[in-house]
Amino acid sequence: MSSRTLSSSAAVSLPLSKRLAIAAGSCLLGALLIFFAGFSPIEAMHNAAHDTRHSAAFPCH
Repeated sequence: MSSRTLSSSAAVSLPLSKRLAIAAGSCLLGALLIFFAGFSPIEAMHNAAHDTRHSAAFPCH
């Protein structure tokens, strides 16, 4: 009986400017999602976001 072990490691090194752009974009998207849910006219969405923020110890008041 023989077995094969496949190992593939695709470590890609991105330049610092590219990593910073990705990080900034991720932060912006997260902030927009939190802002949208916080000011949503749909009460159920607002309440769900509010409860989620409290459960994650995120201050919202």
